[in-house]
Amino acid sequence: MQNRNVISLFAILFALVCLYQLSFTWIANGVEEDAKAFAQGDEVKERLYLDSVATESVYSFIGLKEYTYNECTAREINLGLDLKGGMNVTLEVSVVDVIRALSNNSKEATFNAAIVAALEKQRDSQDDFVTLFAAAFAEQDADAKLAAIFYTPELKDRVQTSSTNQEVINVIREEVEEAIDRSFNILRTRIDRFGVTQPNIQRLEGSGRILVELPGVKDPERVRKLLQGTAQLEFWETYEYSNLLGAITAANDFLKEVEAVATEADEIVEELLAATEEVVTEENSLLDQLAADSALTDTASLTFEQFAAENPLYAVLVPSLDQNNQPVQGPVCGFSLIKDTAKVNSYLAMSEVKDFFPIDVHFAWTVKPYDSEGKYVQLVALRGDSRNKKAAMEGDVITDARQDFGQFNGSPEVSMTMNAEGARAWKRLTGENIGKSVAIVLDNYVYSFPTVQAEIAGGRSQITGNFTINEASDLANILKSGKLPAPARIIEEAIVGPSLGQEAIDAGFRSFIIALMIVLVYMIFYYNFAGVVSNIALLANLFFVFGVLSSIGAVLTLPGIAGIVLTIGMSVDANVLIYERVREELMNGKGLRLAVADGYKAAYSSIIDANVTTLLTGIILYVFGTGPIKGFATTLVIGILTSLFSAIFITRLVFYWRLSKKESVSFDNKITKGAFKNTAVDFIGKRKRFYILSSIIILLGIGSFVTKGLNYGVDFKGGRTFVVRFDDTANNEEIRTSLGQAFVTDGVEMFPEVKTFGEDNQVKITTKYLIDSQDLNADELVAAQLAEGLAAYGGYEVMSSQKVGPTIADDIKDAAVWSVVFSLLVIFLYILLRFRKWQFSLGAVAAVFHDVMIVLSIFSIFYGILPFSLEIDQAFIAAILTIIGYSLNDTVVVFDRIREHMRIFKKKDFNELVNNALNSTLSRTINTSVTTFFVLLIIFLFGGEVIRGFMFALMVGVLVGTYSSLFVASPIMLDTMNKSEEKKKK
Repeated sequence: MQNRNVISLFAILFALVCLYQLSFTWIANGVEEDAKAFAQGDEVKERLYLDSVATESVYSFIGLKEYTYNECTAREINLGLDLKGGMNVTLEVSVVDVIRALSNNSKEATFNAAIVAALEKQRDSQDDFVTLFAAAFAEQDADAKLAAIFYTPELKDRVQTSSTNQEVINVIREEVEEAIDRSFNILRTRIDRFGVTQPNIQRLEGSGRILVELPGVKDPERVRKLLQGTAQLEFWETYEYSNLLGAITAANDFLKEVEAVATEADEIVEELLAATEEVVTEENSLLDQLAADSALTDTASLTFEQFAAENPLYAVLVPSLDQNNQPVQGPVCGFSLIKDTAKVNSYLAMSEVKDFFPIDVHFAWTVKPYDSEGKYVQLVALRGDSRNKKAAMEGDVITDARQDFGQFNGSPEVSMTMNAEGARAWKRLTGENIGKSVAIVLDNYVYSFPTVQAEIAGGRSQITGNFTINEASDLANILKSGKLPAPARIIEEAIVGPSLGQEAIDAGFRSFIIALMIVLVYMIFYYNFAGVVSNIALLANLFFVFGVLSSIGAVLTLPGIAGIVLTIGMSVDANVLIYERVREELMNGKGLRLAVADGYKAAYSSIIDANVTTLLTGIILYVFGTGPIKGFATTLVIGILTSLFSAIFITRLVFYWRLSKKESVSFDNKITKGAFKNTAVDFIGKRKRFYILSSIIILLGIGSFVTKGLNYGVDFKGGRTFVVRFDDTANNEEIRTSLGQAFVTDGVEMFPEVKTFGEDNQVKITTKYLIDSQDLNADELVAAQLAEGLAAYGGYEVMSSQKVGPTIADDIKDAAVWSVVFSLLVIFLYILLRFRKWQFSLGAVAAVFHDVMIVLSIFSIFYGILPFSLEIDQAFIAAILTIIGYSLNDTVVVFDRIREHMRIFKKKDFNELVNNALNSTLSRTINTSVTTFFVLLIIFLFGGEVIRGFMFALMVGVLVGTYSSLFVASPIMLDTMNKSEEKKKK
């Protein structure tokens, strides 16, 4: 093999990179284990421990670079919600509310009729709402002018009375996009402040939807309120720190007395001491500064522990003092480590502490750290107005805001414009606070507190500060958030409880180990020493897969584990193809070295074609899939690429190393030697029998489709599902009746579907109760009614739940159909390109269609009969696409051998030629199918109830795919080829 040194070097470098990437997972897990050991089951202490080391160095990479805990977690392999537990939410920004707001809530009849019509169309359409609204408006009245509705004070610079409807629609579309972006930014800020480890938020392109993943959350109701609440933008007057210093000192003295009375030291404060010592050092000795302040006791001779006991508040809130130990001018009362803010909040929330401060004072933290290392945030003192003690102004008065540059110094600033009411209030507010700060607060966090230089009239003003361009742009977006009310509603939701997540991890790991061991043992049994070599490549492949997953920041889900385990079964295929070719060469009398070289050379074409078809299927699945399905596709695609490298190059390096030392290499043993050597199955002669068998199964399936249908999951029909585990055996009919009495809409009882899910004490409840409700509290109402309906059944736990709105269910269904159609089209074209005859493409696509129909038939016939879920959902579509890829893998290997025989035996009878090709690949077909099937069987048995239906579909698909590659694809190709030849002769 040429370039062995280059390949060896690449393999070593690739392994080192993977090891480097995986090291972050190992380090992060180590820190988290330390946190658990320290907390001893206390979740608050565990979180505080992790917060305390978040920005501390925990990993030194061979002395070249230091990594903090946060940087390690950003690079580790992330576990999906189905493994870790948590909440997955898809929100849709209410575009209809944006459009209504742009029109100043117009009462015009045509406009409102168009809104209603567009909402109705949205149920069954893939177009965005703005497009549907434009079409509906034209249908209502072709002569009506949108400019008459949208020529408002806020849009008059962009919409003229003479503007065409299309021009107005373009403006609306731009405003909607900006509203969605602002909603995304606000949600991202809220989630960052929620305290969830490794949250994920991303905008789904081409829609007004936002995906949010929150691992480990245990309070779904709080999350819903956080995500669906509209942004609260406010302008506050502020207190000078110097005016509150006495009150803060008095509060500190009071807390000292409280701490002295306590019999045990507060454990949380003890955890914070080490980190706070750093603050003392960095601030030119905080103890010395406080010692010089006459308002505080002499602490110069105290250790920090003693100081913290004497000054509980100042231990976690460093006062804002200048170099002369005088209060700094402005509203900043001090600064704290981010992890200390909760402690400061708890102190300031005490009713006794509140009594020391003016009744209209409010405290809020700055939204981002002010130091370069991102450790400290400032505490700002806000002053409520004299009437209701609240903010002086709210953000709904802002009509526009944009990032700009200063007229004189060119530094970034924010220009904002207010409506008439806001202009009057702003003039009064700025006139009364010249020389003081006005704080801009969003969702209780301070984004800016500029000093007022002069009274500002006219409603136009600039906010200056030490902004970067991005910061000024972000602040402008925040200010504009008050301009358009764009609530985000949850249209899809999945919640996995932590206990179910741990069970999934255990089941997945168990099935993974068992499946791996079976494959390793089988390969050694069948191929002797060559099996050991393939096992080395397989283990290297797994190492590479996890290394790549870590390097690209992929999320490992339960379907993802299934994809990896499936890769184990499929990755042996390349080795099997090579080994069978080598065995053929040896039987033809070639020497070992030459047989190995020729075996690899002969197998390349089959390996590449078979893996490219599966790879194309994986890519299509990734493009069209969402959530866990995308995770499955990711691991499948990575596994295919790394298995190609491992099987082709690593195994060959081992063989050449072994042969260079004059040592023997065996590819069989006494039992397997000559296996399948003289097989002469008449596949072609018996093809019509198998045509009839396949037709009967498909006809039975069609009959079942018509009479029984398919068991569609909520992914495709919309609704809610709950997996509930009871302490005792569950009676499904009683639970159904009880929940029907609880789920009542307009006086009508809505009885849910209740099925056993796994063990007899676990059920899956499916209902459409309040699925169409626009009420933001609908999910809480459903949860309350579920609890009411289950109250009579003793102890129970909701293990997981899922919600899919009707609109997104329609989108999922369409995406599923298109993914299958598109994959068939791509495969047809690829095989046509590679084999140059349309008969090969037709045979492959016919076999794939045959496989899909049989799997669907079995799911239709046996749902409700077999003791596990046979739902048609997104996971099933992933299974179908995987079956397509596997079936093609088998078919292409056979076709490749037929093509080879056509080149070598040009005068041989075509029927005999195809039959010989099928028999010559039989060993590979059976070996690959057996290993893959048993891998899937292990996952089916031990992988847990959640993916049992998914695995069943794959198991059926492997059997049917193997069958069709032998009895459907090649016979159809042969029959169409013969007919073409007959026509040519005529």
